Amino acid sequence: MTDLPNRSHGRLSISASRRPCDLMDGPPEVAGAWEARVITLFPEAFPGTLGVSLTGTALRDGLWRLSPIDLRPFGEGRHRNVDDTPAGGGAGMVLRADVVDKALHAAARGTPADRDVWPVVYLSPRGRPFDQETARRWSRAQGLTLLCGRFEGVDQRVLDAHEVEEVSLGDFVLTGGEIAAQALIDATVRLIPRVLGNRSSTEEESFSEPLLEHPQYTRPARWSGRDIPDILLSGHHGHIADWRRAQAERLTKERRPDLWRAYRAARGGDPDEDREL
Repeated sequence: MTDLPNRSHGRLSISASRRPCDLMDGPPEVAGAWEARVITLFPEAFPGTLGVSLTGTALRDGLWRLSPIDLRPFGEGRHRNVDDTPAGGGAGMVLRADVVDKALHAAARGTPADRDVWPVVYLSPRGRPFDQETARRWSRAQGLTLLCGRFEGVDQRVLDAHEVEEVSLGDFVLTGGEIAAQALIDATVRLIPRVLGNRSSTEEESFSEPLLEHPQYTRPARWSGRDIPDILLSGHHGHIADWRRAQAERLTKERRPDLWRAYRAARGGDPDEDREL
């Protein structure tokens, strides 16, 4: 069971105003609401898919905040250049340290310096793989800042100076970090209290422990000659839970041997038992 954050996620902040409140004038301000600040060359890409479904509803309700920060105004010269050629030669362009530094300082205004309380993350294919535990860790923070890469990457000096955490969405390369940022934010925001509404949903799904989720079925009971497994229609909750656990273990063992070994090790089993996997 995931520990809940200490701060409030449901208390509206109240301040005096010279004009009447317009209920359609943006989302309400919720004291302590989790916030994502995204540094990007394409702020128009946000909220994107974050603005629909449950995350979009939660955003409009003020349960979390999204603040895109345009990198371009921090650029140098008349054309606001943000990149330059790689030192030592090579193809492509690299985001400049001085430009990114100014953007990170702007994004840091009003945020804690403690990286456990407010992580600063660079989306990079060479980063540590993103997983459910990282999403849980970020959801317990006050918010986070995401730096969306472009071109060949970012000058390493600015990443080191700001203690930036490098995270990868997977072993593939995108043209930029915006799509990855939306995926990481979605995975994190859905863990914030009241966003999904049903806490058990997040506790039973894939990766809540090192197992893939069991197969799901719904009506009609028979479709195209295929039936819902009888056990799921039996009404015996204990047998159903056992079946789902067995299915989750089977799928994990077949499809994700890395997760299967972690699952075995966590329960005192031999993590190298299934060497043929």
